[in-house]
Amino acid sequence: MINLESVCKQTQEIAIEVGAFIKEQQSKIKTDDVENKGKHDFVTFVDKSSESRIIEALKPLIPDAGFIAEEGTETLTGEHYNWIIDPLDGTTNYIHGFSPFAISIALKKDDQIVLGVVYEISLDECFYSWEGAPAYLNGEIIQVSKATSIESSLVGTGFPYRDFDQLDTYIDLLKFLCINSQGIRRPGSAATDLAYVACGRFDAFYEYGLQAWDVAAGAFLVQQAGGKVCDFKGQNNYIFGQEIIATNPHNFLEFKNCVQKFMLK
Repeated sequence: MINLESVCKQTQEIAIEVGAFIKEQQSKIKTDDVENKGKHDFVTFVDKSSESRIIEALKPLIPDAGFIAEEGTETLTGEHYNWIIDPLDGTTNYIHGFSPFAISIALKKDDQIVLGVVYEISLDECFYSWEGAPAYLNGEIIQVSKATSIESSLVGTGFPYRDFDQLDTYIDLLKFLCINSQGIRRPGSAATDLAYVACGRFDAFYEYGLQAWDVAAGAFLVQQAGGKVCDFKGQNNYIFGQEIIATNPHNFLEFKNCVQKFMLK
């Protein structure tokens, strides 16, 4: 039987070690090192090298586990366990010398996430949890906020950079929240945004056009910290469904209904 607490501890150590490599390489990035995977979607040798380092370090922890990783450096699929990895969430921030940027690692057992680590590199903040445990930030238990309404909420989001089909309705929702919430923030790293919901810095977060490696660890942290997560339809297809809502339990219904009003037209 796998000891998830022990695996989580080792996963944190891997994230922190690779994070040091990422930070050390930041000053060495040149324009020629940046590849364009698509419009506004960038990758560097640091992303690819970091992913390889993470995967090689994770392999001994659960030998029969597979990998779902952003840069595709390993494509093995496990029967029961699969790691979901973003080696550098916030690459655009990273190449511009802007924060935040993070490593996101989740472990999926069958259809459930059972472990999540988000390491925000620039502030040296490691958010983590495993099945049956609270959520932690650098050893301290964290919880979602107690905001009870949109009016009392600071909201995190991200701007679409691939799929612009819903951009008009997204802007309408953004306008509503600018007027009716305590403010909107767009840090540029969905994994970090979700970790911030988990620790109460954000009261709510929503975004569409995301991939599993962007949200798997962070969404798990939100739930372990007492929060709620769903897709725009209010269902559970938020890891692979490319859209997510994450809030505390007190403002969840109002916020979900608000997102649905604009985004499900």
